[in-house]
Amino acid sequence: MSDGPVVVLTAFNLEYEAVRQRLADHRTRLHQRGTRFEECRTPRTGSRVVLGMTGKGNHPAAVIAERAIQHFSPKAVFFVGVAGALWDTTALGDVVVATHVYAYHGSTSEDAGTKARPRVWEAAHGITQLAAHLSRTGGWADAPPQGARSPRVHFGAIAAGEVVQNSRLSHEARWIREHYNDALAIEMEAAGVAQAGHLNGSPVAIVRGISDRADGTKGSDSDGTWQPRAAANAAAFAVRLAEEMTEEQEKAVMRKRRDAGTGTTVNNFASGQVGIQAANVTGSTVVLLNSAPAMSTPKLADELSSFSLRLRGAHAAGDLDTGTYEAAKAELEAATEALGTGAPEREPGFVLALKRLHGLVSDVTDLATRVVALIAAAKGLS
Repeated sequence: MSDGPVVVLTAFNLEYEAVRQRLADHRTRLHQRGTRFEECRTPRTGSRVVLGMTGKGNHPAAVIAERAIQHFSPKAVFFVGVAGALWDTTALGDVVVATHVYAYHGSTSEDAGTKARPRVWEAAHGITQLAAHLSRTGGWADAPPQGARSPRVHFGAIAAGEVVQNSRLSHEARWIREHYNDALAIEMEAAGVAQAGHLNGSPVAIVRGISDRADGTKGSDSDGTWQPRAAANAAAFAVRLAEEMTEEQEKAVMRKRRDAGTGTTVNNFASGQVGIQAANVTGSTVVLLNSAPAMSTPKLADELSSFSLRLRGAHAAGDLDTGTYEAAKAELEAATEALGTGAPEREPGFVLALKRLHGLVSDVTDLATRVVALIAAAKGLS
């Protein structure tokens, strides 16, 4: 799996805003062909998420998804938004996670009638397993409005076509019932994103909140109530899923590093004035630093912004008391201000602020390790 961000795509602005308001540290990223993305962090864990909007339809969704995959090399692509329910068993506001996606418009016209030629893409096993676990453990959803039920998560097929489906009597509705009667929801982008992911080797997750029943009532007063709520529920589940996926990958990397360090081989690592000799090192976090520059100044700024979120999370978790947190935050702000005055290797205030910051967070292993890496990276720029 790639160590890149999770890319989250939506079709239109209401869906985009539902995801965006759950993210922090928004930074615009411009594709060379003019497509705009926002690179963000999740407030709870600092996980990287890239947010983009495709517009409606499978074809534009496929193009934007491929651009995102090529540009960001993500660990996964999520398509998040609203959809219509095909059966009454899926309640308004519930979330549907696709186990597979049908492109239901594939067909051939013959004298005997129209014959279905479906295309289907299955979701990655690891994603559906993680999503199912998140659904079982709960804790992902916002508190429902007073008197309302909490949203539930359903797993099954999603049908993706090229028309807005709003009838149970039309030819389209009869076609879907005849050939795709296991589909739980219907929408217009999942097939394009699924194909882009398949062709580029990127796992895809389709997460949809149910905003209507695709039965002729779409566009009614109730749609104005349920569409924002369904978009919010889908966004809540998707952002939590992105966090869980990132944390699971980080744990797997740490296990691999720990397991690799259980032999008797003695290794020497060096970077400038720092040297480490280790055999059978366990239970510790070791940052390996090359003598070549590891970060540019803009990258350092990004890392400081990410560190701010982690610092806030450590305080919320009780790892830092309020006094230490406020002092550490002040040193981080001083480092950020110093970084803006010029190149960090020529600005002693930047490194000094980081050294003071390290002293404040030294009892929190993850934070201390990251500060050491930032100091070394700044010195490596000289």
